[in-house]
Amino acid sequence: MKTAEIKNLEYIKRLSVQYLNTLKPVSEKTNTAAIKILNYSELGCVITSMLKLCIMALEPDNKNSSIDVGLVLEQALHLFPTDEMELLDVINEMLVKESNNKIE
Repeated sequence: MKTAEIKNLEYIKRLSVQYLNTLKPVSEKTNTAAIKILNYSELGCVITSMLKLCIMALEPDNKNSSIDVGLVLEQALHLFPTDEMELLDVINEMLVKESNNKIE
């Protein structure tokens, strides 16, 4: 690997410690309820499904819905990986800069 690539990889590793904290190892004990999710792709599917559920519950022809839309949306908000999205922004910025340097 080239020196710049190694430095970038080391930088991403340091960032991952700071940002990759939505999903925790199963062995970690906390005072909160755990939702077991395999990876970030599955997390995205869970959040998407929760949002679709809320959309369906709010449809005008769904008069018998006993779904607490506010509660479901609140849980989806708690699941959303905000820190990880910030990490993706940093990585994307690095890649754009690297791409621009190669063009010049």
